[in-house]
Amino acid sequence: MLPLHTRAVISGDLSRQLLKVLDLGEALRGDVRHEQVAVHLDDGVDVDTGVLRDLGFAAVMRPDATDRLPDDVLPVICGLSNTEVVKPGDVVRVRPDSGQLSVLYRRGANANSLFLTEQCNSRCLMCSQPPRDDDDLWRVGEVLELIPLIDRNLPQLGFTGGEPTLLGPRLPELIRACKAALPQTGLHILTNGRNFADPTVADGVREATGHATWAIPLYADVPSRHDHVVQAAGAFDATVNGIYNLAERGHAIEIRFVVHAQTLPRMQRFAEFIWRNMPFVGHVAFMGLEPMGFAKVNRDLLWVDPVDYGPALADSAWHLQDRGITTSIYNVPLCVLPEVAWPLARQSISDWKNVYDPACDGCSMRPRCCGFFASHGPAWRSRGIKAFGFDEAAE
Repeated sequence: MLPLHTRAVISGDLSRQLLKVLDLGEALRGDVRHEQVAVHLDDGVDVDTGVLRDLGFAAVMRPDATDRLPDDVLPVICGLSNTEVVKPGDVVRVRPDSGQLSVLYRRGANANSLFLTEQCNSRCLMCSQPPRDDDDLWRVGEVLELIPLIDRNLPQLGFTGGEPTLLGPRLPELIRACKAALPQTGLHILTNGRNFADPTVADGVREATGHATWAIPLYADVPSRHDHVVQAAGAFDATVNGIYNLAERGHAIEIRFVVHAQTLPRMQRFAEFIWRNMPFVGHVAFMGLEPMGFAKVNRDLLWVDPVDYGPALADSAWHLQDRGITTSIYNVPLCVLPEVAWPLARQSISDWKNVYDPACDGCSMRPRCCGFFASHGPAWRSRGIKAFGFDEAAE
């Protein structure tokens, strides 16, 4: 697990808080405007910062330097408490008052997502990012500044929240910005889909067609169960209508189903419902819980040992996969799944919150296994966790 935040010593007055960190060679190449670049210099590298100033660079970053390095020419970011957190290619937010560096984009990460809003119109029982009603529209401005600093060869970029459609016309604005700055990058947008029940909202994101996949949770085949899970009356009907409205307009759609005690009773019926009513969806993801936020508070309502639901999960996933709908299992380690489900299991957990249990040491399947969320603890530990010997590895 590599965290997204660290502390640094900051000398001088930074003209901006968002910076692309680049080594000297890439910085001089000029793919990013110099005033948006912090030049990354390894310890012992001697560079005339006056020349860097004349070229218009924003700052120098010397992660390994342990002492305050005043510079009357350029601001200096040094003395990182964890020098592994920020590397060349990353985009960081710098807080000079606190010395906090936050990585908003990480080159080489297995997933990069932009957090658009904390607001949401659902209150899902297992939400790992509990919503807040604060006005955080400032995030849109920051994301618009960030998008041009992201590497243009990035295959996929996520939008997440909160509920992105609550941004109204700012969401299409963000989609347009990505298409302009990152024309080869696909968007993966997490949304509950409810607002797309209004055809005008679905019309408003037309520019995402062919450029984005809408990842929409559906937790049952019947309204009562889904509405209970998301704690919003009428949510099932709105979500289903929203999915149909997007599909009619040619959008790519992924359906997400989080497995827990409240969704498990309808899981196999849900799979049949998707096959019969939404055969147009491009992907279905069955997901294990992330034990954060509301999930922790509602642990007793939600917890089922994956060992116990594994056979039903395998049946549900293969029911769809065998009928031509690409299906994946996320966030469930291989050792707690029936072996028949392993071909559908993915390494799905973002690397900045991905850990492995001590029992995983020496496991022959670890390179193929998703492991655990960093918030995984004794209360969420399956009795089935074990290490596989090399003679047990699946072919």
